[in-house]
Amino acid sequence: MIQLKKWQSLRVVTIAILTFLLVLSGCTPAETSIEDNSEPIRIAALKGPTGIGLVKLMNDQEAGTTKQNYSFTLTATPDDIVAQISSGQVDIAAVPTNLAAVLYQKTQKEVQMLAVNTLGVLYVLEKGDTVQTFEDLAGRELLATGQGAVPEYALNELLAKTGLADQVTVTYLTEHAELATRAVAGEADLVLLPEPFVTTVLSKNPDMRQALDLTKVWQSVHQGSNDSELAMGGMIVTSQFAASRPQAVKTFLEEYKQSVDVVNNNPEQAGEWVAEHEIIADANLAAKAIPNCNIVLIHGQEMVGVLEPLFAILHQANPKSVGGSIPDQDFYYIP
Repeated sequence: MIQLKKWQSLRVVTIAILTFLLVLSGCTPAETSIEDNSEPIRIAALKGPTGIGLVKLMNDQEAGTTKQNYSFTLTATPDDIVAQISSGQVDIAAVPTNLAAVLYQKTQKEVQMLAVNTLGVLYVLEKGDTVQTFEDLAGRELLATGQGAVPEYALNELLAKTGLADQVTVTYLTEHAELATRAVAGEADLVLLPEPFVTTVLSKNPDMRQALDLTKVWQSVHQGSNDSELAMGGMIVTSQFAASRPQAVKTFLEEYKQSVDVVNNNPEQAGEWVAEHEIIADANLAAKAIPNCNIVLIHGQEMVGVLEPLFAILHQANPKSVGGSIPDQDFYYIP
């Protein structure tokens, strides 16, 4: 009996010490071991290549087969996503890579870069056969989308490097779909668009042709350096969410990777999901576009290696394109 009382006293003292240490560290036992999984992970994405890689995950969420709960919002313009992030409505978002850097600076590091999910997808389409090289754009008007994002800054960089900055008139429209509609209707002779809208235009207007692959132009202009990768889109996560739910972020990346793999390996099935979620209306067109969308999932140190050279070029061309300064290492989410 005496031995039992001694053991019980020792157990009480041990618990008291552990509790005291937890209080000193500002934690409770529950906080140290359990993430709050009561709320869905809120994901926003653009209707375009940056969102296409999510469609399998979106389909799984609807079927109730995901490992964790998600809610998805799709929008046509980056401004909508910025508003959702600013108002605290989003945990993870698919955005243009340079917008991620801008948000990092403007929110005082309240967001982090989680992954690159889209590489080069920009093409110049022409009604006619006069543009064979980038220099053939001289003296022409080019209708484009992506103002304030990588498309604008990449195009400006190429125009400057080739001496065409004052020789090409670029007119920007707000939405990819609007410009694609004009091109299909024959109301635009020269346009810069991303996939999958390129495939839409080429399939519906036989007078339009693919004149230039802007990714190849970029690589030729920056030939011989490590900065030739044109990373167009990526995933950001709010710093608060990443810090409070690291396991949820890890699981999301695992499920997202599975989604990206299925989309790339089975574009016909993915095309149906793309149409169901109204990213692009025609499933067949979506299936044709997916192989040219360069959908990837690059995170960790490999992500840093892809983005740092691009941000350096964009910053040199226009500091505002990355929020005024090149993001520091805290920008990259590396668990």
